[in-house]
Amino acid sequence: MCDVCEMHDLTRRRVFTMGGAGVAAAGLGFGVAPSIALASETPDVTPEQALRKLQTGNKRFVENALACASDIKARRGEVATSQRPWATILTCSDSRVAPELLFGGATLGELFVIRNAGNLLGVDELGTIEYGAEHLGSSLVLVLGHERCGAVSAACDVATKGASVHGAVGKMIQPLIPIALAAQKSLAAGKGGGDLVTTAVRMSARATARRIVAESPLVAEKVAARTLKVVPAYYDLDTGVVEFAI
Repeated sequence: MCDVCEMHDLTRRRVFTMGGAGVAAAGLGFGVAPSIALASETPDVTPEQALRKLQTGNKRFVENALACASDIKARRGEVATSQRPWATILTCSDSRVAPELLFGGATLGELFVIRNAGNLLGVDELGTIEYGAEHLGSSLVLVLGHERCGAVSAACDVATKGASVHGAVGKMIQPLIPIALAAQKSLAAGKGGGDLVTTAVRMSARATARRIVAESPLVAEKVAARTLKVVPAYYDLDTGVVEFAI
């Protein structure tokens, strides 16, 4: 794809030079669907099952957010000595994006979460994804972008307005600038929809999902064997809805 071609050199350099930087719900006593049992006793979860669990959880979050609280105290003891998360999520550090909540009250031991501003992929993030897939049994990798992402918005301002972003943040968002330019080009050609930031967020999530497979032989092997899925997604801050496989 053109956006991947345009950003290939820059993002590959970042893999070797930069790395990345969840809050579970408090026990409020509301009833929830039972989570996976003890981490050490967790049965294998297929990629399709993991994706359905996230989809079902997000629907529960949208329809009744109060039902997404968990008994953290009991669960903490269950997973204190082992973990077997069924999904790995690469997402933004934005305080409004809490995977354990927006996926229906997923509790301790269920999600292996990686967060940084802009859900960027570097060597640290890729290594963490590989660790989750190889050693913890995670069968799904979700790259979750979100509405009004500040890091993507900053990159769009740099790309289209010549804005300056100082300090480490300016360096961090460099891989997003080619994506912002590609998003601008796509919108000018009448492709896609929405505003520039939304388009860039979606393009970034898709490109990152492809890069994970392309840059990790371990992940690629598991994807080919159908024991692992890598899926891009988009979270709408206004509605609470997660759109999968964007």
